[in-house]
Amino acid sequence: MLQSRVLVIALILLLSTTLPEVHSKSIFEKDRRDWLIIPDAVASYVYEAVSKVSPKAGQFLADAVQTPAVVATRNFLIRETTKLSIMAEQLIEKIKNLWYTKVLGY
Repeated sequence: MLQSRVLVIALILLLSTTLPEVHSKSIFEKDRRDWLIIPDAVASYVYEAVSKVSPKAGQFLADAVQTPAVVATRNFLIRETTKLSIMAEQLIEKIKNLWYTKVLGY
């Protein structure tokens, strides 16, 4: 019982998603704005390991991460990290522009 609670908490913290969605994304893909792909991949591996040991526990974990609270939290974090990523990209472009115009004189 305690082990299953620990696994559920770990998966909720990792904010896992459905398995086909995780496997369809590349962790090292350029121009990736979804910072949660790495926790999703880790959650997928945890799910697969648990499912091999106990399919019943695996199904419980799959059901637990699809609860509305977990899905809503994950979607919120995806939206906010996407906004932060766009802002960081814009800042980098501005710094590059300043470097080229003011420092290098292009």
